[in-house]
Amino acid sequence: MAEVTSELLFELMKRMHTDLAGLKDGQKDIRQDLLSLRNQIHLLQGDFNTMRGSLAHFETRLDRIENRLELRELQEAQSRFEPHP
Repeated sequence: MAEVTSELLFELMKRMHTDLAGLKDGQKDIRQDLLSLRNQIHLLQGDFNTMRGSLAHFETRLDRIENRLELRELQEAQSRFEPHP
């Protein structure tokens, strides 16, 4: 078995230090990617909320138009005479 010398220990510690530095760099990259994904998810959530608000606004307007034109009562009356599948 090889003799353990201070040079051998020094070389092993240098390798470990290099490996650890590589792991830290990889961790920084992963952290940046996660932050980027988090920001994109927040933007998508905002877009969905905006679309929901627009859809609710359109539904409200459509309800008012139908009520003003009395389309609901006409549709309900007509549906009684149409055959159902």
